[in-house]
Amino acid sequence: MQPFVLYNSEQRKKVEFVPRVEGQIDLYVCGMTVYDYCHIGHARTVVAFDYIIRFLRSQGWKVKYVRNITDIDDKIIKRANENGESISELTGRFIDAMNEDFAKLGCLAPDVAPKATDYIDQMQDMIGNLVDKGTAYPSNNGDVYFEVEKFAKYGRLSGRKLEDMQAGASERVDVEVEKKHPFDFVLWKHAKENEPSWASPWGNGRPGWHIECSAMSTCCLGNHFDIHGGGADLTFPHHENEIAQSEASTGEQYVNYWMHAGFINVDGEKMSKSLGNFFTIRDVIEKFHPEVVRYFIVSSHYRSPVNYSDVALKEAKNTLSRFYHSFKTYQAVYGDHLVETLDEAFVERFNAAMRDDFNTPEAIAVLFEINKELNRAVKEENAEQAAIYYATLRHLTNILGLVQQDVDEFLKSDIGQEALGLSPEQIEDLIQQRQDAKKAKEFARADEIRQSLLDQGVVLEDTRQGTVWRRAD
Repeated sequence: MQPFVLYNSEQRKKVEFVPRVEGQIDLYVCGMTVYDYCHIGHARTVVAFDYIIRFLRSQGWKVKYVRNITDIDDKIIKRANENGESISELTGRFIDAMNEDFAKLGCLAPDVAPKATDYIDQMQDMIGNLVDKGTAYPSNNGDVYFEVEKFAKYGRLSGRKLEDMQAGASERVDVEVEKKHPFDFVLWKHAKENEPSWASPWGNGRPGWHIECSAMSTCCLGNHFDIHGGGADLTFPHHENEIAQSEASTGEQYVNYWMHAGFINVDGEKMSKSLGNFFTIRDVIEKFHPEVVRYFIVSSHYRSPVNYSDVALKEAKNTLSRFYHSFKTYQAVYGDHLVETLDEAFVERFNAAMRDDFNTPEAIAVLFEINKELNRAVKEENAEQAAIYYATLRHLTNILGLVQQDVDEFLKSDIGQEALGLSPEQIEDLIQQRQDAKKAKEFARADEIRQSLLDQGVVLEDTRQGTVWRRAD
């Protein structure tokens, strides 16, 4: 295993990763609150950590991947009441939908997927420990709060200073009379009518959001683990509060490295239901093949903001189709046999890009170079080189979870046809017309058909085995 660097949000710079246990990486990613279908922003985070995990495992790292499920929350309670269904019915339905959506996007399931309601006892233990240590306090109404002024390092992840936040708190924070400080946050909420609750030393109630992740992550990975990830929107207050309550409770450093995936904007604006530009994963994959959506996400650096639009997805569709057409061209001549020999220079360039904070744009640029060499080798009928480039491209696209569909099935789909503008059947028909024209010595007609196909993005290549076609680079 070679060393790699990642951007640590807490240090605000790229640093070399040093594991707590040699060869092993423990990773916790904040998951979904399951009261609705997952949206394209969720897809960005989950796909990003999926290809990161795939790459690390390909390099020999043993990765334990934990992604939680929040199955008790204000939004969940509100939605269940609106629907007239139980919370377990609502959350069970959307957990199934979430798993289906991420499977369609080619995402590996986490090794552990803890649900908040299964860890109530552990959350209460952590809260009780904080109360005993004097860093949390019960209020008169049964709520329990974390006292931020008791944690000297509060704000270190987000770069905020408590005194600066307090100066404008009246404009940004609802100051509750039970709180000692405007930024004290709730650990335990007292029971309310028509809400689920659990017995506790502070009265019946339910956990706050932040304590859920601290309890689940430390139960699954220990008090101190390697990497904590999530969307950039969770940096403050969620992850900041996780640090405070976890370290105050255990007395240990909570996490060594923090990784955050960037935002997805829609046509240049923040995605929002109120703006009418909110898209679920299901909305998007009705229009675009799931692997096109995955390619759209993979092709941008995980930390960079991404602008979602139909134009961007169509570009992703056309670009992904190029790999499929190259594979089809190769398979038409040489079949689908994979040789064991890879082009090590290309493999190392790909790995080097990924070892540099998982730089997928640079890694994909390497894939396009290999794709170009593959097409050249096929055209020149260099079987040995073509086989090596084909095997290399297969190997590296597998690491990113790309080009995973059956080639013919993908190209026969609406997605593949639209990318070309012509169906495979139409192309094959024109190729046959060209061959008939050549036999009849109507060479001008044959040239006309070749040029017509080229104008529509289809390149013909005459080989000893016959004419094959591919998407123009």
